[in-house]
Amino acid sequence: MSDLPEISTAEAIERVKSGTYLIDVREQDEWDAGHADGAHLVPMSRLNELMAEVPTDEQVLVICQAGGRSARVTKALLDAGYDVVNVAGGTGAWADAGGDIVVP
Repeated sequence: MSDLPEISTAEAIERVKSGTYLIDVREQDEWDAGHADGAHLVPMSRLNELMAEVPTDEQVLVICQAGGRSARVTKALLDAGYDVVNVAGGTGAWADAGGDIVVP
């Protein structure tokens, strides 16, 4: 999947601050433990059910914990016609790059 569009966490943080839509494809328990500020939960296990919640009129960033699941979801959304970009490194890298983490 190396041909997928991907951006660094530092760039993703800036883009989300500017209003770019970010989906977190981890599961509810992972989300509840802490997620990137500004993210919207769309668990990979429920992607087909929740796909209508993903915007079709703007670019969407996809994040998970380390980058594997988000790469798979990025591929699936690209195949479905969405404009999506994988966030390299995931939520751990987001925090390491200074991105805010929300713990509900």
